[in-house]
Amino acid sequence: MVPGLAYFLLFHYGALVGNVIAFKEYIPFEGLWGSPWTGVGNFQRMLEDKAFWDAVFNTVWIALLQLVFYFPVPLALALLLHSLTWSSVRRFVQSVAYLPHFISWVIVVALFQQVLGDTGMLNSYLGDAGLHSADIIGNPDAFKPLVVAQVIWKDAGWGTIIFLAALSQVDEQQYEAAAIDGAGPWRRFWHVTLPAIRPVVILLLIMRLGDILSVGFEQMLLQRDAVGPQAAEIIDTFVYYQGIVGGDYGYAAAAGLFKGVIGAVLVYAANKVAHRLGEQGVYK
Repeated sequence: MVPGLAYFLLFHYGALVGNVIAFKEYIPFEGLWGSPWTGVGNFQRMLEDKAFWDAVFNTVWIALLQLVFYFPVPLALALLLHSLTWSSVRRFVQSVAYLPHFISWVIVVALFQQVLGDTGMLNSYLGDAGLHSADIIGNPDAFKPLVVAQVIWKDAGWGTIIFLAALSQVDEQQYEAAAIDGAGPWRRFWHVTLPAIRPVVILLLIMRLGDILSVGFEQMLLQRDAVGPQAAEIIDTFVYYQGIVGGDYGYAAAAGLFKGVIGAVLVYAANKVAHRLGEQGVYK
């Protein structure tokens, strides 16, 4: 446990000390403690900055789309894989579904550009057929559904791992008893499968809510220039451009701290709701 514990202590809990620069006008040459205090000045600037609220809007909108359209996909895929009776076919399909997770976002975005870009495969076929071209990659209106589709393609297979583990713990005798009692596939799913995996679904949903404002920094950064910041700027890229690129470290830290606080509040609230529903949640 020591290497893993040291990693979290150093890079997660130890790094929390750096949040103090959100209340300072951070100057690297002055250091963490030598930089002048500004109090809540950075937060006041942040709340008055239209670009920040545009980034918040884009982040929340993309997060909601991912929650509605991506979160159920691994569960549905896990149910389909679990229903396969041939173990060799199931292992093959699982392996194929897992592979995109190990491809970097640079490659994934490049693949989508080769297929859906202005000079991509789709437009080549449309041109050969005498139809109008469609630059989906560079269309700001299509950007948010596009990034959700990219996440589904890349991570849906990987997301099935926990659901498959939960499904493997369901007692087969319950399915047999339900079938003898006349329950069809939908009834068996509703009364046997869903109650058995409900704690796992709620746990993953709570964890997703806590990370809901993290919608993919690399994915957005790689496509931001193609559609413009109005469509692709999220909190993470806003922090990057304000802090790393612009050198306004205190302001960027304030935006990052805002995101962290909102995530913590969401986890706490969702966990309370889980307790009221009779589930254990993340913690008691």
